[in-house]
Amino acid sequence: MNSPANGPVVRITGLTRSFEQGGVRIDVLRGVDLEIRPGEIVALLGPSGSGKSTMLQAIGLLEGGFGGRIEIAGTDASTLDGDERTALRRDHLGFVYQFHHLLPDFTAIENVVLPQLVAGRAQAEAQARAIELLSALGLGQRLEHRPSQLSGGEQQRVAVARALANKPQLVLADEPTGNLDEATADKVFDQFLKLVRGEGSAALVATHNERLALGMDRLVRLHEGHLD
Repeated sequence: MNSPANGPVVRITGLTRSFEQGGVRIDVLRGVDLEIRPGEIVALLGPSGSGKSTMLQAIGLLEGGFGGRIEIAGTDASTLDGDERTALRRDHLGFVYQFHHLLPDFTAIENVVLPQLVAGRAQAEAQARAIELLSALGLGQRLEHRPSQLSGGEQQRVAVARALANKPQLVLADEPTGNLDEATADKVFDQFLKLVRGEGSAALVATHNERLALGMDRLVRLHEGHLD
C-alpha cells in the first residue's frame, strides 16, 4: 500500500458529509477535492464550525458516513474492511489534536514508545526512536516525566513526537496549538514544522490562524463546504 512514485500521499475526490439536526439537513462538506504531495505541508483554513475537523476525520478514516473517494498512499479506502482501514491508518497516518490526549499514567517516552509497539516495532528500536524524537523537540531531559509533570507546551510536543513515531507519510493536525498561549504556540508550531519537514512527512494542518498558515507550503480555505 505504498504511494506510486511521485504520486499524492492523499487524494480526496467529491468528499461529502451531511448531518441531521432538529429535522434539518446540514451539508458540511459539499464535494471537496484535494491532493497532497509527499513532503508537502498544507494549511487548511476556515472559521470554527466550517467543517475542518470533519474533513480531517474523513481523511483519517476515523468515522464513516462520508460520500466520495478517499485514497491514502494509493489505496482506495472504500474498498477496505475495518481491519484493513485500521492498518492503513496505523501504517501511513499520524495525528495531532488540539488537546494532547496523552496517557496520564505513562511517561513521555512511554507515550511515544507505545504506538510503535502496537505497530510491531521491537522495544529497543521503539525506545531509540522515542528518544530521538523527544530530544529533537527539546525534551531530552523530560523523558521520564508523566503528563501531569509537564507544561502544556511540553505535553503538546510529546503529542507531536507520538504522531511521528511510526514515520507516517501524512500527519493530520487539528488546531495543534489552539490550546496554548501565543508565545508557546509559536514555539511549538515552529518545532512541529521543522520536525515534520526533517522527517520528510506531508501534513495537513487545520487552523484558523492566518499567521501560522503563512509558514506552510500551501493554504486552502474551507468555505460553505467547498475548498477555495
